[in-house]
Amino acid sequence: MLKRIALAASLALALAACQDENLAGGSTRHLSPIPPATMALMSTKGMSKNDPILIRAYKKESELEVWKRGSNGKYALLKTYPICRWSGQLGPKTREGDRQVPEGFYAVTPAQMNPNSAYYLSFDTGYPNAYDRSFGRNGGDIMVHGSCSSRGCFAMTDQNIAEIYAIARESFASGQRAFQFQSYPFRMTPENLAKHRLDTNIAFWKNLKEGSDTFEISKEEVQVSVANRRYQFNADSEVASAVAQKQRHDEQEVADLVSKGMKPIKLVYHDGDTHESFRTALANASGVTDTKLGFVSRTEGIASGPQQIALDDSGREKIETPAPALAFASMKEVPAEAPKPKVVAAAQPAASAPAPSSEETPFYKKMFGNVADLFSAPSQPAAESVQAAPAAIAPAARIPAKPQKRADAASGLKLAQVRN
Repeated sequence: MLKRIALAASLALALAACQDENLAGGSTRHLSPIPPATMALMSTKGMSKNDPILIRAYKKESELEVWKRGSNGKYALLKTYPICRWSGQLGPKTREGDRQVPEGFYAVTPAQMNPNSAYYLSFDTGYPNAYDRSFGRNGGDIMVHGSCSSRGCFAMTDQNIAEIYAIARESFASGQRAFQFQSYPFRMTPENLAKHRLDTNIAFWKNLKEGSDTFEISKEEVQVSVANRRYQFNADSEVASAVAQKQRHDEQEVADLVSKGMKPIKLVYHDGDTHESFRTALANASGVTDTKLGFVSRTEGIASGPQQIALDDSGREKIETPAPALAFASMKEVPAEAPKPKVVAAAQPAASAPAPSSEETPFYKKMFGNVADLFSAPSQPAAESVQAAPAAIAPAARIPAKPQKRADAASGLKLAQVRN
């Protein structure tokens, strides 16, 4: 009984999120400085390490962006990092153990930073938020961390999480109380929306797009609230007007793409994905510890990327079936009774073949004449189908007399049809 309880507890941990536990000892990896190259990049963009940050993540593209507020008070993209591993499918997280990476708008405070993470370094995204709780969604411990292994988290390389952690640490040290973490299924482009227009999550994704558009127009942290199980994005009238205009433009572009033949699709992942730059390395890692990537989980599911499934107009998976004419033709290719060696002899040109005698003419041909042609086999000589595999024909000496007679009759009928 105790063993069963222990097994159940172990299974529950395996199905849960990343379960980031603190490592014993006094690691100083969380104190690593921002790399000089990144500091120089900040300088060229009019930013400093003390400026607030904002992070955006995209599952389909497997990319995470760090934005910083510049000297003009607006956020600008600092750097894009490839995501080494995320798990689940496109769509929101709904329950504990579903291996889903959440989608939505979250807030990360200094208390959510873990300097002693079992995954090198990490920070908690803040799932579930007010929106998730309004749907009764549960689970937790959804993080951005190192080590290329995910059970519902964004897994980065150790080197990249160290850099992101250092950037966030300096912003907190300079007074930022929380940074916004925006998580999307994909980049909110008209092309992506057109392709995924029949997905069951499309209404939710369009709601996320409102927030994405608000940020991209204002370049300020989006003010988010929840009402009637929807995200509400509070912006001044000028920004709201520009967002509405952008939405109309994008909707028209979606309609144009559809009218030009863009088909609806569904992407099905084995268990999440990785950035293209890691695909070859992960395919060779096979669930072991890689010197560059750390521990790699479930490599068999991400070697080739997701499966793209075509949908019909109702949003169901489209099943390709052969045309009826082709199916009927394939049925006629195999006769009910295979021709015997007499048909092989008939493979000679029809002009040189002797005329069939009256004894070889079937009785129904004698009685009904050409009317029987309506019920006979196709006019294609049977010999042509036999020539494709002559080795399969047995020697004449081994064929019993009775089948030979039927073959002779069939041969006579075929030849008569050819002549007719």
